[in-house]
Amino acid sequence: MQTHAGDPGAFARFALDRVPSPCFVVDEARLEANLRVLADIQTRSGATVLCALKAFSMWELAPLVSRYLSGVCASGLWEARLGREHYGGIVETFAAGYKPDEMAEIIALSDHIVFNTPAAKARFLPMIRDAAREIHVGLRFNPGLPMGEDPKYDPAAPGSRLGTPLDQIDDAALEGVDGLHMHTLCEQDLTPLLAIWDHIAPRIRALAPRLKWINFGGGHHITRADYDREGLIAFLQRVRAETGLHCYLEPGEAVALDAGILVGEVLDVVENDGPNAILDISATCHMPDVIEAPYRPALLGEGGETLVRLGGPSCLAGDVIGRYAFGAVPAIGSRVAFLDQAHYSMVKTTTFNGVRLPALAVWNSDSDALRVIREFDYQDFKGRLS
Repeated sequence: MQTHAGDPGAFARFALDRVPSPCFVVDEARLEANLRVLADIQTRSGATVLCALKAFSMWELAPLVSRYLSGVCASGLWEARLGREHYGGIVETFAAGYKPDEMAEIIALSDHIVFNTPAAKARFLPMIRDAAREIHVGLRFNPGLPMGEDPKYDPAAPGSRLGTPLDQIDDAALEGVDGLHMHTLCEQDLTPLLAIWDHIAPRIRALAPRLKWINFGGGHHITRADYDREGLIAFLQRVRAETGLHCYLEPGEAVALDAGILVGEVLDVVENDGPNAILDISATCHMPDVIEAPYRPALLGEGGETLVRLGGPSCLAGDVIGRYAFGAVPAIGSRVAFLDQAHYSMVKTTTFNGVRLPALAVWNSDSDALRVIREFDYQDFKGRLS
């Protein structure tokens, strides 16, 4: 199981009992620091940077995100609506498949609409052309060069349903298309992007005279301390010089990297092959990537000689987060927190077993101001059912 180290940053001095449990806490000061990095990339490279709502869509902080980035990318109708209602700038929508009865609203909400296949583009292009304003049409391509560590998270893995293979994109496929879109990275540095570009560059250069832009998608860990940001700026400038195409990036995880924690409480301890602490945090309900990837999230303040297996309150036997080191078995009622949980956690939460959804809080590590912006109750669970 892969371990994500996480950076505690200012959370090392955050008192966990200041919020309800469980609770996602986002540090808006750290978020703004990430946004400044992304804005600098945008300014110096000439590219356009959008926030991927699929990773981080805490719209309480939409004004802050919109202050630095040029808009959002959405994965369908509801995210597009959220983007238009709460974020400024561009709303770009991509979905692997579009429902015909939603398309009119998607067109009304979106500035860019990206299709997964030429057939889908052809099906809806007349509706887009009938719109009363300019809407950019994109086509997602699959470069066919897997670069991810896990095929489940690699859109370029063999047999992927995401994107049309680049060698299938011809003049007919580009009818009515303004740009090409790819997304093949996952938590990666610049090197895989350069390798993909070397693989696709000859074909992109050949298609470029028909196009206005190229979108390199997300998965770029731009705000990680060791990311080669100067190299990224040079790459984006080089692509523009070689092809004449405007470049887009859609970071999601990089927007909120190390900007949030998930606070929980110890409910009970079971002795079986060592101590097992049951938390009000559930892997399956609150951090599903722990099971799906799998990965082991870092624990704030981990250390000591006592290994304790941490798991959730659900009935799923595999609702286990991992084994962690403590100074002693944690007492019932004590608090713990997992690091780097602002992205791809709160957007994936469920109420399986009727497990309570974590509250949402915003903290500013510079001013120490804290506000709990949402707590969930029974009606949130009941409202999903009938």
